[in-house]
Amino acid sequence: MKRRDFLSTSALGLGALSLSGCYREENKKNINVNRGKKVTLKLATSWPAHFPIMGTGVDEFAKRCGELSGGSLEIKVYPKNILVPALQVFDTTSAAQIDAFHSGVYYWKGKNSAFSIFGGMPLGLTSEEMITWMKFGGGMELWRELYGKFNLYPLIGGSTGPQMGGWFKKEINSLADLKGLKMRIPGLGGEVMKKLGVNPVLLPAGEIFTSLERGTIDATEWVGPALDSMMGFAKAAPYYYTGWHEPGSILEITFNKNRWEKLSSEHQAIITAATEEMTGNMVQKFRYENAKALQELPKEVQIKTFPKDMMDAAKLALTEVLEHESAKSEEFKRVLASYNEFAKLNKSWDDISTKNFLNIRG
Repeated sequence: MKRRDFLSTSALGLGALSLSGCYREENKKNINVNRGKKVTLKLATSWPAHFPIMGTGVDEFAKRCGELSGGSLEIKVYPKNILVPALQVFDTTSAAQIDAFHSGVYYWKGKNSAFSIFGGMPLGLTSEEMITWMKFGGGMELWRELYGKFNLYPLIGGSTGPQMGGWFKKEINSLADLKGLKMRIPGLGGEVMKKLGVNPVLLPAGEIFTSLERGTIDATEWVGPALDSMMGFAKAAPYYYTGWHEPGSILEITFNKNRWEKLSSEHQAIITAATEEMTGNMVQKFRYENAKALQELPKEVQIKTFPKDMMDAAKLALTEVLEHESAKSEEFKRVLASYNEFAKLNKSWDDISTKNFLNIRG
């Protein structure tokens, strides 16, 4: 063997031994190394069993965790009201009565107003932009810090893409037409609509259609054509408005923090990878299914855009809501500052790339 080859081979061998030694040292410190013991986790959702895209996305996530772990990690999915009511999954996981949940982040703004920002901002970032902020712009660190106070560890569990503005029993021709309307709308969008004269109502999925049909509410937003058609909203409200309040809503798969920390590093990595896959699949599937369902809406459905005076008022109202929440909560103010910092950074690139291209494409 030539001296040069011998030295190269020796260096590689020493490097491998060094890395092997480091690996062993790390594993001595890490008491959570998987040793082949099967782990079963209970995950409750806020959706009915096998609910399209969101519910089936969780089913596929659980299946992938089993596949990637070689069967050593089993996640049992429980639809809403089987173990836990739809909007109690946060508290139940926080209390360690179940291991994890899948839901929408904005449902928990009553716990901390800052949570509504992680769910998505009216007139704000799209799904791609939201995920970028959370993964690279500091949003995830803030989310985990604030959820940690509730003994929770969140991961992104999908996104809906741009949502529609909602189904209305009567046409909205001006801002004045919103006065006194009862509308199912959560999160910061609900706070904005409240300032515009609407009475916002928070309802789980299974109660929305009945409430709309019976006149308990006058309008509802949900997601987009694919899921809205399945819910049958067109039968109760013919006016379907384009969106502004949820351009990129984030869903979550959130674990009890103590339970998460007791998982092996292998199982943590598998869950994290499966949530990444689930998020990509969900965004893409929503786009495809919404595009198809839009072509199949009943002829009596009238697609509308909200009047200019309403949207002008909504922009002012959003500013007021954000200022009010920032004055009340230092945590809201911190999260909003991080969000705005990324939005400012992103805007100049988005203007000359995506926005410019879409204008050219027409």
